[in-house]
Amino acid sequence: MSFVGRFARLYSTKPSSPVGPDGRMALGDHLREARGRILRTVTVMIVAFGLALYFFEPLNEIVYGPYYSARERLPEGSSFPATAGASGGIMLYLKQSGFTALVVTAPYWLYQVWAFIVPGLHASERKWSRIFAAIAGPLFLIGIALGYFTLPKGLEVLIGLNPEGVTNILDVNEYLQFFTRTLFVFGLAFEIPVFVVMLNLAGVVSGKTLGAHRPWIIVGMFIFAAVATPSADPFTMTFMAVPMVFLYFISEIIARWNDRRKASRGLNADLAPDELSTI
Repeated sequence: MSFVGRFARLYSTKPSSPVGPDGRMALGDHLREARGRILRTVTVMIVAFGLALYFFEPLNEIVYGPYYSARERLPEGSSFPATAGASGGIMLYLKQSGFTALVVTAPYWLYQVWAFIVPGLHASERKWSRIFAAIAGPLFLIGIALGYFTLPKGLEVLIGLNPEGVTNILDVNEYLQFFTRTLFVFGLAFEIPVFVVMLNLAGVVSGKTLGAHRPWIIVGMFIFAAVATPSADPFTMTFMAVPMVFLYFISEIIARWNDRRKASRGLNADLAPDELSTI
């Protein structure tokens, strides 16, 4: 076999031994599949990283757009962007391009993770995993978009806390970390209802329990939003908390519907905390 052929085999995910009727594979085939999917993901991310470096300037305008929008509403000369150290510039290129590659390729590497896990699931579990995969991705992106929309207001509040006569020198590398963390928190917050429904489907929590603890859960969501949002203003906190509460109501409705569905099939939908689930 030629060098190209041996190299291409490293990316293969096909088992070399027969697969059992229940989807079982030999350990060596599992490891080869994992290697192939990891190499595919790394290759795609390297390509995306190179493209992000090439389109650095347009991406830079998107990433630092919230900062410049906040700066326009602040007193003139109150804040200046800067890099720290001799390697500050190159680190900015690498961090921004790496973050962009990670976000842009997320659908691909999430699919590789899902494709590696799904053969070991039962038919009904595969069905629900496809539904969750189709819902979780858009919800995460909606959360990121909402976080990007509220970021200028948060920056305006934070930078505006500087005393009069004090100039804020913004380290752009630190801003990039702040930007990434904020968007990630918003995206993760929108995934909470998905996990609630998953717990209900697994028989861990019932819709009745969710309803009984609803007031405390809503209070907890507002506390989480207050802690997780970058600024102390109620505007940003509300923009995170209100959609979370709305999505929680939807997840509770789905959980109650699922409980009634299981009850009609003779399953124990409403379990006490110390009872075992039939699933």
